[in-house]
Amino acid sequence: MSRIIVGIDGSAAATEAFEWAYAHADESDTLVVLHTWRIYPVVGLEAPIYNPSDFEGEAHRFVTEFLETIPTRDDGPTIERSVVHGAAPRVLVDESAQADLVVVGSRGLGGFRGALLGSVSNYVVHHAECPAVVVPSNEEDGEHD
Repeated sequence: MSRIIVGIDGSAAATEAFEWAYAHADESDTLVVLHTWRIYPVVGLEAPIYNPSDFEGEAHRFVTEFLETIPTRDDGPTIERSVVHGAAPRVLVDESAQADLVVVGSRGLGGFRGALLGSVSNYVVHHAECPAVVVPSNEEDGEHD
């Protein structure tokens, strides 16, 4: 029985990372779908104009909607949801201490599109406390031909 952490952020690469992990997991494994959220400080405002629980609630909705779009099988692994406040690279590495494998997509939503690895996947590969798999996105296949 393995505990597999899969980081998701709404990108095609994250969806493909989940699909890869799900396809390679046994029914005795647990896939933890991990999504992070955080609030960036706003300079120049006297009082905050946000409610942190709104952001956390939206993160939970995101994970629920994500899982509703993914086909599953009756003999598939157990799926757990995890929504954590914090920076994705650090949270994934922290969670890797209690995991057997961490799976991420090669490129997320931000940054420089021409890079082979995004900042999150690069950080995870170098700092995870368990093996890490970086799943390339099919969207990237045509970029490097």
